[in-house]
Amino acid sequence: MTPQPTRRNEQSRRAILAAALELLTETGYQALTVEAIAARAGVGKQTIYRWWRGKGAVILDALADDMPEVIALPDTGDLRADLREVLRATVAEFADPRLSATTRAITIETLADEDLAGQARDRLLRPQLNAVRARLEAAREAGQVRPDASLDLVVELLFGPLYHRWLLRNGPLTDDYAGGIVDLVVAAVTPSAGTGR
Repeated sequence: MTPQPTRRNEQSRRAILAAALELLTETGYQALTVEAIAARAGVGKQTIYRWWRGKGAVILDALADDMPEVIALPDTGDLRADLREVLRATVAEFADPRLSATTRAITIETLADEDLAGQARDRLLRPQLNAVRARLEAAREAGQVRPDASLDLVVELLFGPLYHRWLLRNGPLTDDYAGGIVDLVVAAVTPSAGTGR
């Protein structure tokens, strides 16, 4: 069930989300409980359950609220350098034990909860992927990306290997690995000399 903002007190909502993020930092996701969030926020746990399905939904809401309203990638004019910066930042997030553990826990919960999966996709993941797509669109307009390249597919080619390696733990996530992905993708979408494609 999606939270119903019109039916809740905004001050209480803010207190709950702030408490959830504080406790997440202090205890980690596994040890976090709705009871602890309620106690820290000064509300009854029934208040939380009235507005959210469980701690996964609370944390997702807190993380989404903490994100900037507008996500914009750097545009230095050098597509390869800009994409490397973005992928290296993603590698750094995955290397942060606390953040990685939270992301893993929410990922596991989304496998059994389609509504939570949709919220995670639309509120956390989609804005970031759309920002990368917008940077690719600018690069295409500048003649740096083939006009026939599917930008949605390019975004997946950039991030898919990172998520795959992080999820399965089948290799180290390093800046060099991220840079290698960027090099391969940019080489694939760069227009051939004299052809424009």
